[in-house]
Amino acid sequence: MEIKVLENNNLRLDKYLMNNTEYTRSKIQKMIEEGYILVNDKEVKASYIVHENDMIVIDDYDEISDIVPEDIPLDIVYEDDYLLVINKPSGMVVHPAPGNYGGTLVNALMYHCNHLSGVNGAIRPGIVHRIDADTSGLLLVAKDDNTHNDLARQISEKSVTRKYLCLVHGVINEDTATIDAPIGRDAHDRKKMCVTADNSKEAITHIRVLERYRKATLIECVLETGRTHQIRVHMNYIKHPVVNDPVYGYSKMDDSLFGQMLHAKEIGFVHPITKEFMDFKVDPPKKFIEILDKYKNME
Repeated sequence: MEIKVLENNNLRLDKYLMNNTEYTRSKIQKMIEEGYILVNDKEVKASYIVHENDMIVIDDYDEISDIVPEDIPLDIVYEDDYLLVINKPSGMVVHPAPGNYGGTLVNALMYHCNHLSGVNGAIRPGIVHRIDADTSGLLLVAKDDNTHNDLARQISEKSVTRKYLCLVHGVINEDTATIDAPIGRDAHDRKKMCVTADNSKEAITHIRVLERYRKATLIECVLETGRTHQIRVHMNYIKHPVVNDPVYGYSKMDDSLFGQMLHAKEIGFVHPITKEFMDFKVDPPKKFIEILDKYKNME
């Protein structure tokens, strides 16, 4: 959708779009935040004051009228009446998007569950947070809005434990490190993220070396924030890109059918209803181990 501003009216972008589209203000703000609304081909904030002749482009990324439940096997680590913890395989997209309407985790969840939270709209029922399609591992799913909002609050307050196993190129000499570098959308390729001071958000990743090999390092990454592609962008930023990453890594792939060597191995949170602290761990997939062994045995 394209909208050309015909006159100056001293309105914020989110207010202007609320008056001129069918979107709610919260939906507009979320789309602006995620880079799906551009003004004159640039990302701006919701507080941007629109001007005459501004060209606003809206990517209708979730205008999918009907998501079809699909009988796709799920690796359910935990489930009760309020939430699920899913071990997502590498290669599975979390939710439908233009060009990819089926075979997603959401399609599978809709077949498995009678109800899911609606906080993130019809396209992302139950999805509290996301991991990349080619990242394997643990993901939280909420069955109702109250549970969803409580889990989202915990993530926002940085009280949810999220640990990743990651194999990166090169040898990291430090045993531990913290990468504190803001992340925003790449000005030259809006499908990619990058470390930048422009229209960016705080991004903090803590790393700990687990093993060093001749040409790679196995690390544990702990997310303090949860920006899009955060670990992959941060590791590229410090010149230790994730092995087998087709976007932020080296052009030579270890396995073109497998994604980046990144696995969400642990998640811990307080159950919104029982108030019990729950912690779950899963091992990486077989292919992850095979590639890891290749680097362990590299001479």
